Amino acid sequence: MDFNDSPAEAEYRAKVRSWLDANAADYREPHEDWDLKTFIAHSKAWQAKKYEAGYTGITWPVPVGGQGLSPMHSIIYSQEEGRFHTPSGLYSIGLGMCIPTVFTHGSPEVTARYVPKALRGEEVWCQLFSEPAAGSDLAGIRTKAVRDGDDWIIDGQKVWTSFAHASDYGIVVTRTDPSVPKHKGLTMFIVDMKAPGMEVRGIKQMSGDSGFNEVFFTGVRVPDAWRLGAVGDGWKVALTTLMHERLAVGGKPRSAPGYEQLMSLARLTEAPNGAPAIEAGDVRQRIAQTYINDQGIKLTQMRALSALSKGQVPGPEQSIAKVVVAKTMQDLASFALDLAGGDGLLAGNDADPELAKLQSSYIGAAGLRIAGGTDEILRNIIAERVLGLPGDLRPDKDKPFNAAA
Repeated sequence: MDFNDSPAEAEYRAKVRSWLDANAADYREPHEDWDLKTFIAHSKAWQAKKYEAGYTGITWPVPVGGQGLSPMHSIIYSQEEGRFHTPSGLYSIGLGMCIPTVFTHGSPEVTARYVPKALRGEEVWCQLFSEPAAGSDLAGIRTKAVRDGDDWIIDGQKVWTSFAHASDYGIVVTRTDPSVPKHKGLTMFIVDMKAPGMEVRGIKQMSGDSGFNEVFFTGVRVPDAWRLGAVGDGWKVALTTLMHERLAVGGKPRSAPGYEQLMSLARLTEAPNGAPAIEAGDVRQRIAQTYINDQGIKLTQMRALSALSKGQVPGPEQSIAKVVVAKTMQDLASFALDLAGGDGLLAGNDADPELAKLQSSYIGAAGLRIAGGTDEILRNIIAERVLGLPGDLRPDKDKPFNAAA
């Protein structure tokens, strides 16, 4: 692996860093007091500023409004922006997953209408895939779309849709033919999130956040012109989205604590014998294991960066990083909160800010172990595609969907 930028990459990094230092000064510290309206306003302003500077759609084709640069350019920009607390999360799904699907499978007219506005941050998008009975098994969805002249009528329910409450449009995968095997009867559409028959209900999480939503479709009418890909080709279209999703959620979150926070807490915490907890052998062992995991994640991601820098495609071994990241976050935060004793249980104004971050990490890691592919799905990918082990039996694979049950 080559850990160094090429001369061209180093030049681009210096350019990006200089621009961010001049334009992202207001985001050197997190703004945890923002309400949703304020967050959206800052997000749109920041996205528009990036658009004007040429730092949006970095790898996208020039004809659709992108910069036409390499994946390494996008990674370098993300690394440099990661030094700041910029309000970029509102667009992570839309620009990271939805819009690439739109310009890959949509008509030229659809691409011209929606892609530029999304790049400028004028319209927010969400991804409507998971259902109460179809999470990891996406091909098991039941939301149906029925043809009605030049339109389709959609009925059903989606769940765990991030930012649905703040979105203007979404991409939705539906079942258009239940008489064929489950992977072959799907079709994807663009949907107006404010259309008649759409209902968005926020899901209150145990962390207190409400970023996820249930979305109900009742007779929602969608023009056939908003179809992405051919009728019955929805699984192929969905794979485009899922490929981008793996890249978007596979890394360690910027706010996630690491071994440094665990060391700091262990130095300040008193063990039962009165000595600093960091002097205890079991504590030092846990810190060392966390460090090893962090380095393993970093090196696995560097393998992907090296491949991208050489124009190659990273392999399925990237699933390893996703499995380790979420588990490490959860284990680290759990151990740290146990180490803090009663202080680790405090919440609200009584909580220590650093312990509050660890609480958030502990709770959030549970969701990260599901989002973008559950631990079990990723272990199957690693077993089958990395280790070459036999695949799982899938007895319903070739049965008509309406007969498989």
